[in-house]
Amino acid sequence: MDPEAAVFQAMLDGWGRQQRARFLQESGTIAPRLALVRRLADCANLYPWQWTPVEAEAFISHLRSGTRPIIVSAAHGYEILIQMFCAFVGDPRYGWPEERERRFGMVPQQVLHEWNTVPHVAEHEGNPRSRPLHYDEVQTFSMRWTAGWSRFGRAG
Repeated sequence: MDPEAAVFQAMLDGWGRQQRARFLQESGTIAPRLALVRRLADCANLYPWQWTPVEAEAFISHLRSGTRPIIVSAAHGYEILIQMFCAFVGDPRYGWPEERERRFGMVPQQVLHEWNTVPHVAEHEGNPRSRPLHYDEVQTFSMRWTAGWSRFGRAG
């Protein structure tokens, strides 16, 4: 049995349990998060306790290239998920820092920080054509819609 692979799998299992305890959805939330962490590990060809900011930056840079580059909002979301995983495995309440230090002689570190992540500068980071309406826009739309229907005797 490969001890490094076993510890990595145990970390993923633990993070999955922690998310299930928060009643997050398995297929829509937990599985994609775990898959992203696995993709980073595969891309870096390193285990999480070996990651540095360089590996995280190279991973995001890789995702931005190629025939289907990710958009800013996806990069921002991926960076947040990687930060969450690093926070989980770096939290002493779960025992991973001690385990990694004891087994591999390495201490955990956060690999994404304010200098190597997408800055959050807009309320809506997605496609501007599909942004959610502001409160005032919803009110205006609602009033116009209701007024339009009342002309036909259909308003409540």
